[in-house]
Amino acid sequence: MKTNRLTTILKQGESQTVEFKVSFQEEALQTIGAFANTHGGTLYIGVNDIGEPTGITIGKSTLTELADRISACTEPRVISEIQVQRIQDCAIITVQVPEYPIKPVAVRGRCYRRVGSSNRQMPPAEVAQMHMASTGTSWDAIPAHNSKLNDLDLTRVRRYMTLSRNIGRRTFPAGADPINTLRKLELVRGKHPTWAAILLFGKCPQAPIVQSTVHCGRFLTEIDIADDRMIEGSIIDQIDETLDFIKKHMNVRFVITGKPKRDQIWDYPLQALREAVVNAICHRDYTDNSDIQIKVFDDSLCIWSPGTLPLGVTVEDLYRRSHASKPRNKLIAQVFYDLEIIERYGSGIHRILDACAAAGMPEPTLGDSMGGFMITFRKAAKTAGTKGSDQSDAEMTSEAGTKSGLSRDQVRILRKCQNDSAIGELMFLAGRANRTKFRDQVLKPLLVAGLVDMTIPDKPNSRLQKYRLTMKGKAILQSGKG
Repeated sequence: MKTNRLTTILKQGESQTVEFKVSFQEEALQTIGAFANTHGGTLYIGVNDIGEPTGITIGKSTLTELADRISACTEPRVISEIQVQRIQDCAIITVQVPEYPIKPVAVRGRCYRRVGSSNRQMPPAEVAQMHMASTGTSWDAIPAHNSKLNDLDLTRVRRYMTLSRNIGRRTFPAGADPINTLRKLELVRGKHPTWAAILLFGKCPQAPIVQSTVHCGRFLTEIDIADDRMIEGSIIDQIDETLDFIKKHMNVRFVITGKPKRDQIWDYPLQALREAVVNAICHRDYTDNSDIQIKVFDDSLCIWSPGTLPLGVTVEDLYRRSHASKPRNKLIAQVFYDLEIIERYGSGIHRILDACAAAGMPEPTLGDSMGGFMITFRKAAKTAGTKGSDQSDAEMTSEAGTKSGLSRDQVRILRKCQNDSAIGELMFLAGRANRTKFRDQVLKPLLVAGLVDMTIPDKPNSRLQKYRLTMKGKAILQSGKG
């Protein structure tokens, strides 16, 4: 590596593929494992955290011993390209780590992956997900050994075969045996249906998979619920039943345009809502014990599904028109495609964004939240509020924010803190996924301004910590409500 290029890298600092270490200790091994499990990267030994060369002593067997140590501490063994570079009279060791095809790579029995410029230990569920992804399989393709073929509703299977053939995405012969068809599609293996088959065509999918439900609620406030429903059954049927619940609690107005039928204008574009519901059901993590949660508020609608984004996919990737699709549940996604429930892999988010833009609505908020993925829709200003109200929740929030100089999210946080609230609840309310950024950008200014305080001030990092509204914060809210 040329000196000029090395200087540039040191000035740019650490990143997802670059790490600096003064010496080769345990954290350096973790970085090598994280690089191998993510996109590969280069470890620079003899450089401090801010990119300043500190140098390292090089002996005759230093590089050999380093390679042996990396090999001995990783499983499968990582073979790296190790070199010595010199800059400012300092010797620097570079360890180039390739992304491994079969993952995850463990370091002393623990697995790490790269998140930004840091390493994160992977929980067991993530380890299993990474292994299945690297071997080209998915959880829903695993046989449900406690289930039998007669647990499937063959009427549903035949309906799927007919519809997909009529659509033109499958060429099933008329009168084909449904079980043999499922075998060809790898939805049945041996004498057992796969988990995908149970969820799609099972007589009672919730018997073996209790969490395969959609929990819908209409919220008057954060704690007052006006309507509540748990939607069960086949995940194909759950889509329309969920949309029916949402539509029940949305406003609709009719516009005369000269067409034979009046245009219906809903609080949120139905196409966007359908895409969001389909994504939640199709791509959720069914090994997680939580159900999908949908919360309809006066001025917003939140859809949360268990399981963060697939490994290797970021929120930023979702906004790219050409981002790669990595369906968590491959067999479910294929059946949804066959039925035209999804159009093409990786395009759902952009249909949501386009539909909201066409309706003149705010762009939905996307992000990982509390171990799951959440999308939050917010009403356009002219439609926010409950039927019959003189002033909407959104208008009051906006007014309070204008008078106090706070953001809309911060005013919503103040309202939530009227009841003692944990940071996870506040992040969910604001649609934020990054805990550190939320604390620094949203919560900390409220604490400094004396608008909220901690319930356990002497233990700021306690897991039991909650936040409550102060008298000064109450005054802000009262001023906003006029």
